Amino acid sequence: MENNLGIRHLALKVKNFEQCFVFYTEILGMSIDWKPDDNNVYLTNGSDNLALHYDSNVSCNSDDSRLDHFGIFVKNKEDIDTYLKHMKDNQVKIHKEKKVHRDDSISFYVEDPDGNILQILWHPTLSNET
Repeated sequence: MENNLGIRHLALKVKNFEQCFVFYTEILGMSIDWKPDDNNVYLTNGSDNLALHYDSNVSCNSDDSRLDHFGIFVKNKEDIDTYLKHMKDNQVKIHKEKKVHRDDSISFYVEDPDGNILQILWHPTLSNET
């Protein structure tokens, strides 16, 4: 459909709620949109919304993931190296190192404290480079 704005909301069940909250706010710079209680928070970067929901039954076994990965676009090609350095400076686990893909996009993958995989991605046509 023409008016589809894409995936703007993602909800994750997390076992390590506080560590994940710190990762997404302090490392990735998201802010609280709404925190209805101590077990749920909705975060935003200004356009996207990420919900973290505490669930004690979530397995942190990397072989038991219900999500492959989700991506965060960066605006400029140079931002990839800036983000990669920032992640390494903050001892974030690098899942896959930086790579140039067949469509000339560039990305790398990191893991949050629960082992959820995030792709930090610059795409030549989708990142709105100015």
